[in-house]
Amino acid sequence: MTWQFETVAGPYGSPTDGPVWDGETLLFTSIPVPAGTIHNRVLRYDPVNGEVSDFRRWTNRVVGLAISSDAILYGCQSGARRLVRFNSDGSTSPLAYRVDGKFHNQPKDLAIDRRGRIWFADPVWGPPVQGGLRNHELEPYSIDYRAVLRLEHASSDAPITRMTRDTHVPLAVALSPDEDVLYVSESDDDPEGKRELRAYPINAGGSLGPCAVLHTFGSDYRGVHRGVSGMCLDSDGNIIACAGSGQSGPGPMVYVFSPTGQVLETHRAPAEPTNCAFGGPDLTDLYVTTSEGHLLRASNTGRRGLGKLSRATLTS
Repeated sequence: MTWQFETVAGPYGSPTDGPVWDGETLLFTSIPVPAGTIHNRVLRYDPVNGEVSDFRRWTNRVVGLAISSDAILYGCQSGARRLVRFNSDGSTSPLAYRVDGKFHNQPKDLAIDRRGRIWFADPVWGPPVQGGLRNHELEPYSIDYRAVLRLEHASSDAPITRMTRDTHVPLAVALSPDEDVLYVSESDDDPEGKRELRAYPINAGGSLGPCAVLHTFGSDYRGVHRGVSGMCLDSDGNIIACAGSGQSGPGPMVYVFSPTGQVLETHRAPAEPTNCAFGGPDLTDLYVTTSEGHLLRASNTGRRGLGKLSRATLTS
């Protein structure tokens, strides 16, 4: 089955990301380029009437979004270098942001397990942060590695644990349905860097075992192939991953990988995909955000997303 993508919102002229289905509508982020423009928002798409509305504005470059099992929305606020909780009264609460006394980097993507722990990719990326300072100017106050981190519970004083020691540009994370595997995208755009989809076993004590490389994105005469920037899982545990561009390789693509890395399907996207999430009444529609600022939808994909969430506590 070939997926047919339609544009249901945008393009907004700056990247969109972080799609998440709240049970009735699709939330996604619009990331400002340059920083500070009006597109610094979390948006809500209603598939019943096709309307897009503001869920939050002036979000300080929130990129990834995730909803916990108790229907609370969290985001990666990359501009302030921290995770945040979006409260039902319209306020936003910052979560812990120090590792061994130092600031972590710029969180981009997150996954929340059933215990309430937040796993997040913490690369260095994007424009200057914190008063226009470049990241290298913040180094005395910042960790000197790029890793997947874990916030042990969603509060401002929770400990943060370093989970990976072999990553340099982790961009996306996802948990397997039984939460015994953490999927990580290592996506370095340096020609000598690695662009891999990895699977880390989660040990009984909560640490990660050595990773298995499920897929490697190489290069050709035009340049490096763009690795995975965002992903989600279907109800069978397969990984739906956004990768590729028009600059090299097979082009902008949505891949379907088995849990062991077999490429089950590839679907050409009309724009460079950044992230994806299942939605719709039966969770069979796939929503895809893009670097150009679209919200795309492929209906009746023949696959179904994991679970179903209520938007009871998500108010604008």
